Amino acid sequence: MPETLPGPSAPDASAAGPSAPAPPAGTSQSRAILRLAVPAFGALIAEPLFLLADSAIVGHLGVAELAGVGLAATVLQTAVGLMVFLAYSTTPAVARLLGAGRRADALAVGRDGLWLAALLGVVLAAAGWLTATPLLSALGADGEVLDFARHYLVVSMAGIPAMLVVLAATGVLRGLQDTRTPLVVAGLGFAVNIVLNFALVYGLHMSVAGAALGTVLAQWGMAATYLVMVVRAARAAGVGLRPDWVGVRTVSRVGSWLMVRTLSLRIAIVATVIVATAQGSVNLAAHQLAMTVFSFLAFALDALAIAAQALIGKELGAGNVTAVRALTRTMTRWGLGFGVVTGLALWAASGGVGWIFTTDVGVHHALAAALVVMALGQPLAGYVFVLDGVLIGAGDARYLALAGLANLVIYLPLLFWVQAAQPLENPAALAWLWAAFSLGYMAARALTLGLRARTGRWMRVGAVAGRG
Repeated sequence: MPETLPGPSAPDASAAGPSAPAPPAGTSQSRAILRLAVPAFGALIAEPLFLLADSAIVGHLGVAELAGVGLAATVLQTAVGLMVFLAYSTTPAVARLLGAGRRADALAVGRDGLWLAALLGVVLAAAGWLTATPLLSALGADGEVLDFARHYLVVSMAGIPAMLVVLAATGVLRGLQDTRTPLVVAGLGFAVNIVLNFALVYGLHMSVAGAALGTVLAQWGMAATYLVMVVRAARAAGVGLRPDWVGVRTVSRVGSWLMVRTLSLRIAIVATVIVATAQGSVNLAAHQLAMTVFSFLAFALDALAIAAQALIGKELGAGNVTAVRALTRTMTRWGLGFGVVTGLALWAASGGVGWIFTTDVGVHHALAAALVVMALGQPLAGYVFVLDGVLIGAGDARYLALAGLANLVIYLPLLFWVQAAQPLENPAALAWLWAAFSLGYMAARALTLGLRARTGRWMRVGAVAGRG
């Protein structure tokens, strides 16, 4: 059964016959990758910047306010993070149809993705309103912190549908080979967010609720901008605005596999935090700083992965198997090369990065040890992120989900060993934890992704991605 659009399954690349001529390799291919990857990087950091702006503005109100917003933001990030499939499922589906010369069908898929995003957003918002207090209490909030966290979270729920629509619309534009528009929209949204938050928090004295409301208004402005653009494009192509419920179900089916993949990644990260917490406050603080560095570097790798999703999907839709192989080789080399460069930079900076964040010497020592190990794992991370994007672009969602579960089976025992074998409050314990994550877990992901990439079973050509 197809995993992206209803209709007959496309043939495997090995049975497809002669492929269409590949686009010129070398410089033009590199330009195509950079044309998508560079703007994608800017757009990727928009949501973290929203939350950072909220934290910076709220931080001057007081410690309880900042703690409450931090806790509520964690809940929001988790909920929206699990919905990232709205972008990852629409990008390859739209790109395939575009490559096959079926722009109207591509926009119809994008329309169905937007409807799914809106429906899921309403459900999530309602659930958040009903469960805000017990959920935050379960996370350990009480007193003033609980009050501020609840105020921020309840108001923020009104922006959840807009956030998910933005995800889906971004996926549509990426599939149409446009990553510049999301960058412009994200940049304007970030600027408006800062102005609104400052005015509502300090001008109207709305405290944390003002920070949440400013972000909600900015998110709805972004969503409205995207909707106008997609609606105009759909009408120009003769595509109706009513959803095709078969198409909505198909997008959700692919999305369910990608949600499993994302959930496996979240479980790995949360399990790592649990072990770091057990190592004491110094190692936990150092771990959070190390994860911040890792996450920032991941944005650049994610930008390459997004370029892979858009380009691989388009070339498979056009039947250009030769181009798919060439793009995969090129982007894999880029991922490895970026990993080597960032690894060397991390190694060189590992002893001094801690001073940027804190004056605590204990945190410096633990962070330095973690960053050295992270540096060793950067080439692996580059390889993993790019191949992940290639397989998402090919619509290989089912394999990615199952591989994610298999990787957890390998990683969780490693974590258990680290927790059992390493002494607490010891910088070396955090280094072993990062060895498990950036070497062990990433090696498991590299193995499962690399083996799949070598088979070629994921290269299914045509407008529809069949099950591999």
